[in-house]
Amino acid sequence: MADGRIHPARIEDVVAKTWQELDEHMLETGEEVLIELNLLGFSDEIVRHIGKMKYFTSYGQNVLQHSKEVAKLSSLMASELDMDTNLAKRAGLLHDIGKVIQGRLDEDHMVLGSELLKKHKESQAVIDAIAAHHNSETPFSFLSALINAADSISLARPGARKESLESFIKRLSNLEKIAVDFEGVSKVFAIQAGREIRVMVDFEKIDDMMSQQLARDIASRLEKELDYPGQIKVMVIREFRAAGLAK
Repeated sequence: MADGRIHPARIEDVVAKTWQELDEHMLETGEEVLIELNLLGFSDEIVRHIGKMKYFTSYGQNVLQHSKEVAKLSSLMASELDMDTNLAKRAGLLHDIGKVIQGRLDEDHMVLGSELLKKHKESQAVIDAIAAHHNSETPFSFLSALINAADSISLARPGARKESLESFIKRLSNLEKIAVDFEGVSKVFAIQAGREIRVMVDFEKIDDMMSQQLARDIASRLEKELDYPGQIKVMVIREFRAAGLAK
């Protein structure tokens, strides 16, 4: 990039190879999930979409992990109700598959998912459950009610969704805001999931002795103003750079 030796053909080859490898990996991931859940009878396209869920999140929750969780919960509840456990597990796994259909992200994922499954001749009971798992479609069956309940349990468990993600991001933001308020601080970076902050200071305003005191002052203020698990390391960095140019 620096000296202009850019070869578009090579870039295209690498991109094409990467897409092929990703496609193969999604298919393998989907097959592994089906083996884990002991489910059979899916087309390659559906298996690939199941693997694709690994790369999507919804409100901070991984779509594949959530779908597997709903599948297992649905199967457990179905067994208690003397319902078809494999059918419930199948519907639970596929209930959010519409979220990974690219190019139509603005459309209802329940509609997209049911359309995809209808195209691949999935059972009508599963299609109806996918279309109605948020109480938004009729006919609303016992299976769709079960999927809706399992989905709600998975979404509501502590740490599952956006509440924990938002609070985490807010905590990192608060860490940086507190440190940047001190005079002489130029930049602050929260790293190690908020267990450490790197404080960059202005070389001309802060000397070595002041840097030590600044680290203690920031740590003291963090203790007083924030609630956090464990410890937070405060690293103050004072750097002088001298540059010369040879022509």
